[in-house]
Amino acid sequence: MPKALITGGAGFIGGHLTRRLLDQGWTVDLVDNLSRGVKDEMVAELEAHPSFALHIADLRDPASLTNIGTDYTHVFHFAALLGVQNVIDRPQEVLRHNVSMLETMLDVAAAQSDLQRFLFPSTSEVYVGTQQQFELPIPSPETTPLAVSPLDAPRTSYMLSKIYGEALCHHSGLPFTIIRPHNFYGPRMGLSHVIPQLSQRIRDAADGDELVVYSIDHRRTFCFIDDAIDYVVALLATDEAVGGTFNIGTQEPEITMGALAQLLCGIVGRDLSIVAGETHAGSPPRRAPDMTHTDAVSRHRAQVSLLDGATRTYEWYRTNVFEGDGLSAT
Repeated sequence: MPKALITGGAGFIGGHLTRRLLDQGWTVDLVDNLSRGVKDEMVAELEAHPSFALHIADLRDPASLTNIGTDYTHVFHFAALLGVQNVIDRPQEVLRHNVSMLETMLDVAAAQSDLQRFLFPSTSEVYVGTQQQFELPIPSPETTPLAVSPLDAPRTSYMLSKIYGEALCHHSGLPFTIIRPHNFYGPRMGLSHVIPQLSQRIRDAADGDELVVYSIDHRRTFCFIDDAIDYVVALLATDEAVGGTFNIGTQEPEITMGALAQLLCGIVGRDLSIVAGETHAGSPPRRAPDMTHTDAVSRHRAQVSLLDGATRTYEWYRTNVFEGDGLSAT
């Protein structure tokens, strides 16, 4: 059976992917320094599985990986320094650490005796420079030429680290697959993301209160984590994905932040007056992936509606975080 090494595996995407692979009979080892992921109930559940192991290590120090073996068939590199506040406050670290961690894991992958796939998550942010300076088709296909934002802008740092990471994969000589995630959401994603954050603010409000929504007219599509993992697993199962780059997300519906807030008000059960707040600097007014290529190669299409996924996400947070004392991946 396949054996996977997943970095950043205690985080949102890595944790859900690990659980899915274990359910399919894989052996999975996670590497994490727990700076963003947490040892919550899911990780405790994973640790009880006989085919799972957790290694606490810092990828910025390759010496911390000396005990990693060479018999992994798949290496997935989800570890990264990200988040808007990190990008704004620590742009140099975002650039340097993300590149150095990827270089470490490319070396680890190259040392494997029977590597079948190296998976690198890029970001939908790679399209931002093109959108700012040229005409960006929306929905945006993977073949879109990429431009970069001004190099002295802090928000450029994360996008640059991922564009350079894509280039490193292309020139690595490894059997790689690059994915570009678009607005994944679901249980354990942390409270700094728009759906759980808005849900918490709505829950804490009383009927009749005002709810300030930032970038209220900006439009996004959202992909529930189960659909995202379905796409990843399907791409792993086909050789057609080797050497390819794939959007992962949902192509429609595009929804404004104001309409998303109204949807969440209905889910939470609050009657609030939605008012426009400031527009976040550097936030693209629209973002939606063209899923034609990914759907064709994966032979999969997203199944979970935004209403269903947002309801399931809120119920998880209500039970595990808002009314309980559980942790969520940060």
